Amino acid sequence: MKIPSQEIKKVLCIKPRGIGDIILSTIVLENLKAALPHSEIHYLTEKFAKRAVENNPFISKVLTYKKSDFIFSLIMKIRKENYELVFDFWSNPKTAQMTFLSGAKYKVGFGYRGRKYAYNILAESGEKNLHAAEANLQVLKAVDIPVISKNIHYYLEENEKQFAQKYFSENFQKDEVVVGIIPAGGWPSKRCEPVKWIEICKTLVNEFDCSFLILWGPEDKHDAELISVALETKAIISPLTSVGEMSALISRCDLVVANDSGPMHIAAALKVPTIGIFGPTNPENHKPYSANSDFVLKKDLHCIICNKTGCPYNHECMFELPVIDVLEKSKHLLELR
Repeated sequence: MKIPSQEIKKVLCIKPRGIGDIILSTIVLENLKAALPHSEIHYLTEKFAKRAVENNPFISKVLTYKKSDFIFSLIMKIRKENYELVFDFWSNPKTAQMTFLSGAKYKVGFGYRGRKYAYNILAESGEKNLHAAEANLQVLKAVDIPVISKNIHYYLEENEKQFAQKYFSENFQKDEVVVGIIPAGGWPSKRCEPVKWIEICKTLVNEFDCSFLILWGPEDKHDAELISVALETKAIISPLTSVGEMSALISRCDLVVANDSGPMHIAAALKVPTIGIFGPTNPENHKPYSANSDFVLKKDLHCIICNKTGCPYNHECMFELPVIDVLEKSKHLLELR
């Protein structure tokens, strides 16, 4: 369905969480702005995830809420903005309700069971092996907005850049190859085991004589410390940082190796060479989305891509991860710099 672009003064994009998913949804923004240059684009997300879309030049306003907020207070907040067009990239029961009651003339979302009522324009849910970033483009296709760009976006603040520059100048030599290691992972099954991280890092050291910056959040501290102790002087654990500060540190790395996680997608959006470590999730859908990225997967396991948050076996997808693949793909990406 083609919408009359002259009618659209304000657009709302909805994606509540997580940070990686939100960054992948930014693939729509250049296309929206090109098709509707006179329109304001707003973005609605949960408060903790706001940093994923802050400072984005295509977004005029970021609306936030807490998961515990009363739904009708949130709906009134949306209605006050008088949107003509709402895109629901999440299409879960709560966001479907928000969209349905938004007051917008055009309401676009995925027609999942029990949610079709919320939308008067339905997007196709996409092919099985469509990357999650490109799945977001289906909502644009539903309203005949041309896809002229497939870039994802993340923007650093100047103070974050200065923080990272100072940190690197104090901790690394100017010409030193620095590999960022990110042991984070939203599910226990996504998290590569410390013993395997150590094996990966020692293999990379032998090949590149590189140093490592271990980037972590509160849930990753134990793993980060185990990796650091094993690598001795070759590894530095970053200080506890905000999401923006961590992102700035990522931006200065020569290569990032990361579990399937939000920081992995930040690295790709910042165009840092990135290798994603996969096991329970399908890299065809969730790999780092950039030209200078790749992934590693233990493909021959009977249980691979199980989509289980916890492993019912012995976490073979991580313990048996082929380190030689990490090495070969690291060589290739570092040569492309």
